[in-house]
Amino acid sequence: MSLLTRDEYAAIAAGLTLPTGAFIDGGYRPAISGKTFATVNPATGETLAEVAACGVEDVDFAVTKVREAYQDGRWSRLHPSARKEVLIRLAKLMTRNARELAVLESLDSGKTIYDCETVDVPETIHCLKWHAEAIDKIYDHVSPASDDHIAMIVREPIGVVGLVLPWNFPLLMLAWKIGPALAAGCSVIVKPAEETSLTALRVAELAHEAGLPRGVLSVLPGSGPEVGEPLGRHMDVDMVSFTGSTVTGKRFLGYSAESNAKEIVLEMGGKNPAIVMDDAENLDRVAAHVVQGAFWNMGENCSATSRLIVHRDVKEPLMSRIEAHAREWVVGDPLDPKTRVGALVSEGHFAKVCGYLDQAENVVFGGTAEKGFVAPTVVMLPGNDHPLAREEIFGPVLSVIEVSSFDEAISVANDTDYGLCAALFTANAKRAIRGARMLRAGTVTVNSFGEGDISTPFGGYRQSGFGGRDNGLHAHDQYTQVKTIWLDLADDADEAVD
Repeated sequence: MSLLTRDEYAAIAAGLTLPTGAFIDGGYRPAISGKTFATVNPATGETLAEVAACGVEDVDFAVTKVREAYQDGRWSRLHPSARKEVLIRLAKLMTRNARELAVLESLDSGKTIYDCETVDVPETIHCLKWHAEAIDKIYDHVSPASDDHIAMIVREPIGVVGLVLPWNFPLLMLAWKIGPALAAGCSVIVKPAEETSLTALRVAELAHEAGLPRGVLSVLPGSGPEVGEPLGRHMDVDMVSFTGSTVTGKRFLGYSAESNAKEIVLEMGGKNPAIVMDDAENLDRVAAHVVQGAFWNMGENCSATSRLIVHRDVKEPLMSRIEAHAREWVVGDPLDPKTRVGALVSEGHFAKVCGYLDQAENVVFGGTAEKGFVAPTVVMLPGNDHPLAREEIFGPVLSVIEVSSFDEAISVANDTDYGLCAALFTANAKRAIRGARMLRAGTVTVNSFGEGDISTPFGGYRQSGFGGRDNGLHAHDQYTQVKTIWLDLADDADEAVD
């Protein structure tokens, strides 16, 4: 799909009809309390719409409807190929409405239209199609048993699932969760981030149009305390999958322990290192990858390259190339396709990132911030103990730490509370494999920045999360229960003789 002009995107934005109600039992409806909240365009500060502010009563009502849908089997017991066809129809409808979804995503989140058009929306659609196609290709098992027995190991949908989304990739994280959850046969309640509810609501409407039975998918906009916590504590929710901050993720463990011991899957923060060794080839290409990892999506990315750990022998030539590539990341209007760095998602988050900039003592590039926009910034640090090396900034800030050996680089990289992603740049194959094994991270890339693709499981070590993996066939595991069915085939006469 070719990109439009800024004026053409603005015209599409002006003509959008924005969803404002919660989506429950196949349609939009106001919050039971009648309350609303303003969803704001972070690039302009203007209110886009007043959206239903759901509360515990709406959670209870939605869970009742979703439970009814699960229990009567309208989706959970539908033939796998029939579920596949519905999800493929949804992907087709999203393709037809791709430009509308891209503009809506950009307006609501501050993300650049360039990223929404070229990455977020296409990958969202691909994710849904991938999981749809996997539905009728995942086989159960028969265990090795005696001639008198058959032992079947089958998977069943886990039941009613709460899916709690972050604000940095509203559409893509929606797909990462509803794709495998619906493929497994679960019924789901989506709690989008309060800052970015609009695209999840629109996708729910498209899913209903695609033939998803009513009640199978609900979307409840609202705050964490009013929607997220009641979901986490609800006695009739079987599982919650959460993506977001480490602080909030830990709360869901408490909600589970204090309610029905529901299963919890957490994908949380990261403080991801990129190690550049003295034998790294093509430093210009390395710099491009490091900059992409640090500044893509305004650094609002749990797998962002936030720490550059560079060998002292290549530090100077690499830094000059990083500065050159950083200049290509233009800050500006998210609806302008030439813009590479849009607005941070909210005033509160902008203030948080600016607080980290105030702690930067040696800024070598950037460091400016104004009215919700933060320029790509490179900061030299004296070591790995500085707050900018320890804490997740979630903004376009790259912290640089110098090391003098491979072992020191690995030690510094692993000296963190997190363990989501890591990158290692080296021309030595043995060093690359040894380093990848030594790095305590769920995804390690060699000579590139990345997260793998839809076929590779994504998740982290330590406080980056646990309980399951997004993407790949592994993502289906977290939304299913494993059941053993033991069949006794022994003849009654033989048993009597025994």
